[in-house]
Amino acid sequence: MSLRVENLTVYYQTLKGDVRALERATFSIADGEIMGLAGESGCGKTTLGHSLVRLAPPMRFVEGRVTLDGEELPIWDTERMNDFRFKKISIIPQYAMNAMNPTRKIGRMAAELLRSRRVDFRAKLPELRSRLDLVNLSHDVLNMYPIELSGGMKQRMVMVLSTLLNPSLLIADEITSALDVSSQKAVAEMLVAFRDQGCCKSVMVITHDISILYQIADTILIMYAGQLAEKAATATIIHSPRHPYTRLLISSLPKVGVKQSERRLTGIPGSPPLLLDPPIGCRFRERCPVAFDRCTEVPPFTEIDRDHFVACWKAFEEHARA
Repeated sequence: MSLRVENLTVYYQTLKGDVRALERATFSIADGEIMGLAGESGCGKTTLGHSLVRLAPPMRFVEGRVTLDGEELPIWDTERMNDFRFKKISIIPQYAMNAMNPTRKIGRMAAELLRSRRVDFRAKLPELRSRLDLVNLSHDVLNMYPIELSGGMKQRMVMVLSTLLNPSLLIADEITSALDVSSQKAVAEMLVAFRDQGCCKSVMVITHDISILYQIADTILIMYAGQLAEKAATATIIHSPRHPYTRLLISSLPKVGVKQSERRLTGIPGSPPLLLDPPIGCRFRERCPVAFDRCTEVPPFTEIDRDHFVACWKAFEEHARA
């Protein structure tokens, strides 16, 4: 097992109180697995991803346990996590195209990164050049400034830098959101290539674009309002979801070859709750078309079929009757 997260709870501290952005998250990612993390904006997916790497203020660790390859990650301690960042766990940040220092040549940035992790740049240079070949970048980019690269080239360069030390887990946060369609496909395929070439063991892909996950992810984890809703194999999430939120989310996606006159797209009525003072029970209850009395209790994130987890009382009833 590569990653194991148990009851992870992270809040944001504000003058009005704690924003309960992530509560009781429990899931795992196996070696070799590409897991997609999806949900509406503000659902907590970026909070979950970043909390595994660096808990920067105003984020506050409340409780939980995270283990990677059998070793506990001290995510509550920024300094102790320095021993794990890049080497064991790494992140391609959102807006990665702006993540590189504009005053440094890319080769110098790579050298400084490796030096900060006590790794010799010259010894690692052949591997760096091999990674550039993998993402179809010329070795000349090492002598260039970030401004000399296109958006897609910057994205691929950040991917190379983030995986240079072969982390066990790579977290990719919305890495296709600022790219054109052809570049999105290329970058997504490169994530798979990184996994297949041993540049990382497992990948967590954070995105709101489920169509990207359908192409590359082995499993998909759906979040809603700071809590986990459903996790299963990609085909199961797309074709046989059990949580009402997942069903509505999938039904709102356009289908290739289907005209609007034949099937009109429908959104999800209502809005997500404010997490400064979230509702009791299931947080999707006020928008859910099948909510009933028991939804005032928080449903546990439970395995109803092999490797299929869901947090929904109605799904539990349906499964029990099946």
